[in-house]
Amino acid sequence: MELINDEFYMRLALNAAAGTAGQTGTNPAVGCVVVKDGRIVGLGAHLKRGEGHAEVHALNMAGGNARGATAYVTLEPCSHYGRTPPCCERLIREGVARVVVATADPNPVVAGRGIERLREAGIAVDVGLLGEESRKLNEAFNKYIVTGLPFVTIKTAVTLDGKIATRTGSSKWITGPEAREAVHTLRHRNDAIMVGIGTVLADDPELTTRLSVPGLHPVRIVVDSTLRIPDSARVLNGAAPTIVLTSGRAPEARIESLRGRGADVVVCGDGPTVDLRAALEAIGKREIGSVLVEGGGGLNGSLLEAGLVDKLMLFYAPKLVGGAAPSAFSFAGPDLMEEALKVENVSIERYGTDWCVTGYPARR
Repeated sequence: MELINDEFYMRLALNAAAGTAGQTGTNPAVGCVVVKDGRIVGLGAHLKRGEGHAEVHALNMAGGNARGATAYVTLEPCSHYGRTPPCCERLIREGVARVVVATADPNPVVAGRGIERLREAGIAVDVGLLGEESRKLNEAFNKYIVTGLPFVTIKTAVTLDGKIATRTGSSKWITGPEAREAVHTLRHRNDAIMVGIGTVLADDPELTTRLSVPGLHPVRIVVDSTLRIPDSARVLNGAAPTIVLTSGRAPEARIESLRGRGADVVVCGDGPTVDLRAALEAIGKREIGSVLVEGGGGLNGSLLEAGLVDKLMLFYAPKLVGGAAPSAFSFAGPDLMEEALKVENVSIERYGTDWCVTGYPARR
């Protein structure tokens, strides 16, 4: 039996926030629960960028019951005027007696000011309850708001011997339907999906979200140094916005042709290949805070080598193909095992007959 205490109510707030993951854009997913005299009188979550924050929805539900109540919020209430008024002022105006905050806001324009303002107004504030859970929920926001760079997750489906296809290039399907459903959920929860031109030429993917219920389509990003992408490619079908990242060697006529078809073509660097760091900077300036990479071994390896990967999600199927089949990560690699790239905070989750191994590359 779960005990009813501060942690119980904060978990309710975290669950409310988690349900909106993927639909708040570059804003964080936030939940709020208002409790008065042992009764939940308000509950809310931030549903869409530019609209009311979690505290506003919860306080609207609570009405007059907010006076003297305790508010549980998964992220520090904002203290500045942005697209919406500051939430800390609304909490003060409604007469809330206590606020429990999971974690401070890393946004430099907030960064403790909301907590300070609440305390100045005489409201008791406790900070840190389930803070790690809150930070993990908003790991993409936490990076983007500080660096301006999107949070990059590499997702790949592999056999037990680390292959992403057979020696003939056959790759459908490595994993089962449950794992593929999970991948479409990941697409819904990321602002963009990225592949290399090799994937486009080999598989002609549409790169949209296909769930049993309506889902959000991510922005589609193709890394294509020489603009080999054909006009017939399904990523150019208009189902979702498409960005093509190319190099300084790309033909100008082809750049204009693709732009005429509605693609946002971005030249990243002067060299013969796409400058991936410059590419991520350009993506961040387009207010894309998270990128799910579903590319081949070349793109995956290049991102890893450049130190641009924040998270790995490897879906393993109980299969072996052997042979000279392509692997999930193609890069030069170290000479010694002790120099291998380490992966930290590893967790494992099962989907049908497959397993997803999730971890975070150690920063060298």
